[in-house]
Formats: sequence, structure tokens, C-alpha cells
Amino acid sequence: MPPPLNSQNVIAFIWDFDKTLTPGYMQQPIFEAYGVNASTFWQEVNALVEHYQGRELQVSKDTAYLGHMLTYIDGGPFDGLTNARLRELGAGVPLAPGMPEFMDRMRSIVANDERFAHHELKVEHYIVSTGLRQMIEGNPIRRYVDGVWACELLSDPPAAGYLQTLERLELNDKLTQVGYALDNTTKTRAVFEINKGSNVEPSLDVNARMDPDERRVPLQHMIYVADGPSDVPVFSVVGGSGGRTLGVWTDSANYANVKQLQDDGRVNSIAKADFSEGSEADMWLTATLRSIAKRICDTRDRRLASIAAPGGHVV
Repeated sequence: MPPPLNSQNVIAFIWDFDKTLTPGYMQQPIFEAYGVNASTFWQEVNALVEHYQGRELQVSKDTAYLGHMLTYIDGGPFDGLTNARLRELGAGVPLAPGMPEFMDRMRSIVANDERFAHHELKVEHYIVSTGLRQMIEGNPIRRYVDGVWACELLSDPPAAGYLQTLERLELNDKLTQVGYALDNTTKTRAVFEINKGSNVEPSLDVNARMDPDERRVPLQHMIYVADGPSDVPVFSVVGGSGGRTLGVWTDSANYANVKQLQDDGRVNSIAKADFSEGSEADMWLTATLRSIAKRICDTRDRRLASIAAPGGHVV
């Protein structure tokens, strides 16, 4: 029998971004840089679904803002916005208290515990967001995480027939297309890519059948941290499969929504989005990490003990 594909020694923290890793919305620096009223922009976005319904067209309410951003870029208030500029603005997005140091502290817990280290456990951090990937790529937190799933805007799309022409593309970096859109439901695809390991082994199709024992990060080895009702699909997938879920709040405005998640049994616990050492979120996540790590070690020890020792010499 061939050895298993994965040793299943990874514990994955999966993070939302807005109002989780940052106190507000990552797009705020864009509005400030271009002198746009954020409330006006979001009101327009929220009205787009009804606007298009009136024209017998459908638009996703989760990702409608991407098309509206392109409208603002095409000669509008965001004229001149490029992916390079998004990375620059992303560098200024403030992080939640305790971040990014919390991420390395979680890695240190398994690295410095003799039993966890013996079983070669390790911690990985992933961001799964409906925000803009280039802004996250430009943020200081990026070097602390192992992967990012978020929306992507494209510039300089190749023209029709570009494979047949030898002409060099004229690049001007103007953002003109949506390249990748992640909504609250398709976030679960990212979870399964982490689960099956297709993020580290691209030859693996996330839709391919794979036995639970072959998956790189079992769902019960995941901890999902996010801020609201829009994260219910991922809370359900992770929590419903034995993983752990934490709802976080930043202020009184969204505390009620997060508390409702707990009352409805959607999350295991809630805490303020403060990850400083000794905070409520830090203590819960640390205890949860240790609990999962101990369970992995216990399972491995039982399997080891079940292997019969070879017979000795007869006396």
C-alpha cells in the first residue's frame, strides 16, 4: 500500500480581512486618496442590484462593487488607479491590535512545544476575502501569511486574436476587467483548496474525489475567524465538519450581528477583534490551537501504539 499523500500535520488559521484583520474596510484609503465619499460609493453599490433587476439583469450583491470601481476608474473619480497604486494604498491599511505579531506567536506555540514539535506540527495562516487582493499583497501582513484568496482587477487585457499576432502589447496598467471574484459563498471553494492541498500542489483539482485521510488540512484542523453574517457559508463548512469558528467584532455597530451568530449556533465563540497577547481573542485562539494540536498528537500516538511489535526470541 502506498504511503498517504499528506501527513495531516498542518493547523490552518483562515482569516477574513475587513473588520477582522483591519478595523474597517480596506477600500477606505482609496476613497481618501481620490477624494471620494465612501458612504456615497457604498450606497450606489447597494442600489445596483435593484437597478439591474429593473433592466431584467442579474448582478451579485457581494461583488457588484468591483464593476462599480471600474466605472469610477474609466474616466471617473478613480482615474489613474492601477494595481501598483492598490498595493501602495494597501500598505496603509491599519491592522487590528496585536497583528501581525499574533500570527508568528501561534507558529511559535507548536514549534516550541516538545510534543508538538516531535509530531512535526505546524501552523499556517490564510486570508480569504471579498476585498482586493492587490491591497492585501501590499499590506505588511502579507509576509506573515501563507496564501491569499481575494478579488483581482486586470489591466491591459490582450485583444482578440492576440495569440496569432506578433505585435507587442501596449501596456498602460489601466484597470479594465474583473479577473477573479470571490463572494461569500465561493469563499468555501478556497477552504476546500486548502483542505485538499491544491493551493500547494496545483496539479490537484479541487473538485477531484479525495479520501479524507489523503487531504492536506482536514477541516477539523481549521480555525476560521471572521466578523459577520456574510461569513455564514464558511462558518457552516468549517464548524459543521469539526473545525473551530470565532466571530469577531470591532465596535458596538457590529457587535449585535456577531452576537446573533453565537446565539444561532453559527460560531463557537465571539470576541473583540483584538489579538494582543492576553486579550480574549488571543486566549480563546491559543487554547483552541493547543486543543487541536493535542488531538492530532493523541491520534498519532494511538496509531503508533496499535502497531504490533515484532515477536522476540523463544526461550
